[in-house]
Amino acid sequence: MKLGPELISGDAIQQRVRELAADISRDYASIPKPLILLPVLKGSVCFATDLSRSLTVPVNFDYVAVSSYGSGTESTGHVQLLKDLTMDVAGRDVLMVEDIIDTGLTTSFLFEHVRRHGPASLKLCVLLNKEERRVTPVPIAYKGFDIPNAFVVGYGLDYDELYRNLTAVHILEP
Repeated sequence: MKLGPELISGDAIQQRVRELAADISRDYASIPKPLILLPVLKGSVCFATDLSRSLTVPVNFDYVAVSSYGSGTESTGHVQLLKDLTMDVAGRDVLMVEDIIDTGLTTSFLFEHVRRHGPASLKLCVLLNKEERRVTPVPIAYKGFDIPNAFVVGYGLDYDELYRNLTAVHILEP
C-alpha cells in the first residue's frame, strides 16, 4: 500500500472544523453542564482536539475505543469494545466524535452502547461520511465531508497505525 492523491486539504479540513464548531457551539449554548465530547479512539483524536479548540462552550472529554478493522482495509463486521466510558454520562449532553463512517456498523454499535447509559442527549459529529458503503443507518447531526468509496488515511485515520499524522486526507493505493 502506498500514499495516493490528496482528497481533502489540511486547509479545507480546518475551515470545515471551524464551521462545525460554530454550529455545535450555537446548538449547545444553553445546556446546564459542560458538553461531553466523546471521541472514538484512535482515529478521531486529531479531529476532536481541533474541534474542541474552536468550540465556545465548556466541554468535558471521555473516550471510547473499538476495533473492527484489524490491520486490513475492510471492516471485519465484528465490533469489539476496547475502552468503555469512564464518566457518568447519565443526564448529560454527549457529542460522539467519529473520524469516518463507512458501513455504520461500528458507529451504530457505539451509539446504542452509549444510549444505554442514559444521556440527556446523544448526537454524532463525523468528519468523513462514506454514504455509499452504508449498511446500517446512523443519525449524523454534524458532518464534515462526504467522500467516495476509497480507503483514506491522514488527519487521524490510519492504515496499520501509519499516516495518522498527516494534515490532509489522502487516498491509499495498493
